[in-house]
Amino acid sequence: MNIHLVQHKDIDKSAWDNCIGQAVNGNIYAFSWYLDIVCEEWDALISGDYETVFPLTFRKKFGIWYLYQPFFTQQLGIFSISHITPHIVEEFLSAIPQKYQFAEINLNAYNKPDKSKWQPTENLNHELDLIEPYEVLKKGYSQNTSRNIAKAIRNNISISSSIKPEDIVHLFRQNKGKQFGHLTESDYRRFIRLAYECIVNRKAICYGAYTSENNLCAGAIVVFSHRKAIFLFSATDPVAKEKGAMFMLIDHFIQDLAGNHLTLDFEGSNDPSLARFYKSFGSDCVTYPGLRFNRLNLPSKLLNKAYKLTKKIYYKLMINKKGP
Repeated sequence: MNIHLVQHKDIDKSAWDNCIGQAVNGNIYAFSWYLDIVCEEWDALISGDYETVFPLTFRKKFGIWYLYQPFFTQQLGIFSISHITPHIVEEFLSAIPQKYQFAEINLNAYNKPDKSKWQPTENLNHELDLIEPYEVLKKGYSQNTSRNIAKAIRNNISISSSIKPEDIVHLFRQNKGKQFGHLTESDYRRFIRLAYECIVNRKAICYGAYTSENNLCAGAIVVFSHRKAIFLFSATDPVAKEKGAMFMLIDHFIQDLAGNHLTLDFEGSNDPSLARFYKSFGSDCVTYPGLRFNRLNLPSKLLNKAYKLTKKIYYKLMINKKGP
């Protein structure tokens, strides 16, 4: 297989997006317009006439180049319009340039690295097939979820899909966002831009849950691609937790999309409590690999420690941006 390293400026975005659109394992995170928003810099490994591609999302600090997982891209890795074999995965991983001295990235569920060589980690995701009618799907809810939905109905919670992304982000910032002082105004603007780009591309719906006083207490941004609806971002306040608003919001979404050839991707989670929340809607657990390598010399281990701290903050954000 002839694999080329292509710098970002030389990537044919039309050919790239055509590959992602037709890929057997394509997802919304890998489209060029999505990557351009969430990642300041990315190059790519490309085989053939954009038949198989691998985005390299990188940063450089203290003179050290490394690969990282950008916010709001749960899975990237190798994408192809044809079957992806373990041999193809090995060729692409081996083609990662030596200048990247360490990496902690997530591949996608179709990428199966050689466990003896790469020692991949196993990340958990939860998905719910929406092809059945709503009456069938709701029978898979846990008793606790059904009770919370009933509670929200008693408390006159209402759901709307006419809500702006910035309203959901504002709700997050006023509540869970207070735990993330490192997130800058620029970070929030970047995400709002991403949300609107998804809406413009007809790939997103924003849901809001309102109290009987018409106050927003919960919200979620769901993005669509490759027959998946991805629970990308959400926010709640204490009232939402008290009245079961997020349970009702997700139930409303399931009602809207039930009976379609579509999978609800909860986008996580390795966190046990959040996993229980997703599983309470009848979702199934699936896995995808994480990949880490370290080519650093001993003095550079300090940067690795700094990166681990960044990663810890990242996963804390992923955990706290969702849930009841």
